[in-house]
Amino acid sequence: MTAQAKILIVDDEPKMVRLLCNVFTATGFKVLTSLNPEAAVGQVALEQPDLIILDVVFPGTLDGCEVCRKIREFSSVPIILLTARVRDADKLSGFDAGADDYVTKPFNSKELVARVRALLKRAQAAQPTADPGDLQLGRLRIEQASRRVTIDGVVVHLTPIEFNLLSKLAQHHDQVMTHEQLLTAVWGQEYVQDTEYLRAFIYNLRRKIESDPAHPELIMRYPGIGYSLVSPKAA
Repeated sequence: MTAQAKILIVDDEPKMVRLLCNVFTATGFKVLTSLNPEAAVGQVALEQPDLIILDVVFPGTLDGCEVCRKIREFSSVPIILLTARVRDADKLSGFDAGADDYVTKPFNSKELVARVRALLKRAQAAQPTADPGDLQLGRLRIEQASRRVTIDGVVVHLTPIEFNLLSKLAQHHDQVMTHEQLLTAVWGQEYVQDTEYLRAFIYNLRRKIESDPAHPELIMRYPGIGYSLVSPKAA
């Protein structure tokens, strides 16, 4: 499936675009490109790529995080942010904007391709199942087959990984899932030490499904252990 996947590369540096084009065409992907982040938003709607590799820094215009937020208004396509910024705060900002992964420059081409394949595989595995097992937890409803989440009947737009994380918590609601269990189940064994990924996505989920994200009532944190999605009667 990934051999036919369509990737959109958004970067204002022609040399970087050529490099990424060579890397991904050589490994069997169809590649689209954009040097302009604003134009890229429209291109996503028109071309409907399977995955986006998006630079973070664009001079004198939208930055990658702002582009990511705009795309998230209408699409759940997997997005990898590519940047020279290495601070944890920058990564958290990227995840908060709706990115699914974050790769720093300079990068290893083989590792980047592996991350792309892993993300596409997770997105493909997240397709509707035959036996949905919908779940209602108070105001929150999770419909597995349609990957639809509502709060009081209002649809909540989640990225593929946000839905996978919420779904995994829902499958074990009112139980504590460890950091390692969640990271392995949602991201894969190679991400088991990346607790900042988990922290950032939990933050995003709370922002989208909690009445007051600063005082959560659905996703509870157990310091040093993990998280639990609790039903109202168990809260």
